[in-house]
Amino acid sequence: MKSHIPLIVGNWKMNPATLGKARKLFLDTRKEIGRKKLETQIAVAPPFPFLSEMQRLSPSQRIGLAAQDVFFESIGAHTGEVSLPMLKSVGVSSVIVGHSERRAAGETDEEIYKDIQAIFKSGVTAIVCVGEKARDAQGNYFGIVEAQIRSAIRSIPKTKLKQLVIAYEPVWAIGTGNHATAEDVHEMKLFIQKIIADQFGRDAIKKVRVLYGGSVKKKNAHALLAVGQVDGFLIGGASLKPKEFAAIIHIAESHGKGTL
Repeated sequence: MKSHIPLIVGNWKMNPATLGKARKLFLDTRKEIGRKKLETQIAVAPPFPFLSEMQRLSPSQRIGLAAQDVFFESIGAHTGEVSLPMLKSVGVSSVIVGHSERRAAGETDEEIYKDIQAIFKSGVTAIVCVGEKARDAQGNYFGIVEAQIRSAIRSIPKTKLKQLVIAYEPVWAIGTGNHATAEDVHEMKLFIQKIIADQFGRDAIKKVRVLYGGSVKKKNAHALLAVGQVDGFLIGGASLKPKEFAAIIHIAESHGKGTL
């Protein structure tokens, strides 16, 4: 089966503290990635207030823009929320949905489902986060991931699958320095693909990329790509370090071209 073009997304979370620092982070990242044309798709997800400035700094959209969340209504009396038309107007082409930190803050499966429906209607890509809080010897964590995926993608038209990316992020690995082994990640990728195939048919696997997130660093990136066989990464802490983030991107690029 033909492999997907790698996708590397940097989730800045609530960092950095000021627009000036965000500007420097973006420009340093752009410089470290270099000018050479890459097949690997790259995006960063800054906090909402910084999006329009990041769009201005990337007129070529070589580094795409992702949003860290969205609200499913387009407009109205929803204080503090941000809609898809707003995000699209500042250059956002993908949205992270259901991140474990949002789920921990009370976001429900139903809200995530509504967000995804709105994203698909808008033509933007949904990066849907799934993952267990802990692993158990009985393998119950597979059921947790399956329930999250089935809830998120129910009633999606098959024609919209190219707008779907699944990011497997075991909660116990996020920001802890621990990461799932490449073998465990590969096992989970196959499991996720089985769920997709069960619902949409085997050919649907070719349309949906599966990323890994959770303490990704340059030292474990190659194993996660080569053995884990993921299609890219959703990166937190390392995306705030331009040299580290760029190194991971170049590892993905070399892996995609078969030069590693």
